[in-house]
Amino acid sequence: MADTIEKRACELAVYIIETGATVRAAAKRFGISKSTVHKDLSQRLPQYNKSLYYQVRCVLDENKAQRHIRGGIATQRKYKERIIK
Repeated sequence: MADTIEKRACELAVYIIETGATVRAAAKRFGISKSTVHKDLSQRLPQYNKSLYYQVRCVLDENKAQRHIRGGIATQRKYKERIIK
């Protein structure tokens, strides 16, 4: 069991580092919940692979800094669609 969790955490980290994906996108891609992705990356990964953890932490921090911009774009898109209909 622990071996599969370790493998999943490492695969998640590599996926996020390579693609710059958000936690939500990674969860969808791997078919697991956002909470599981977050727990794997923030709590479990540092125990298994510190260097991978630091790399993925940089990507997650960048995504968090851009979160308010993505939310604004989504809201803008939502209201543009309402006007067109």
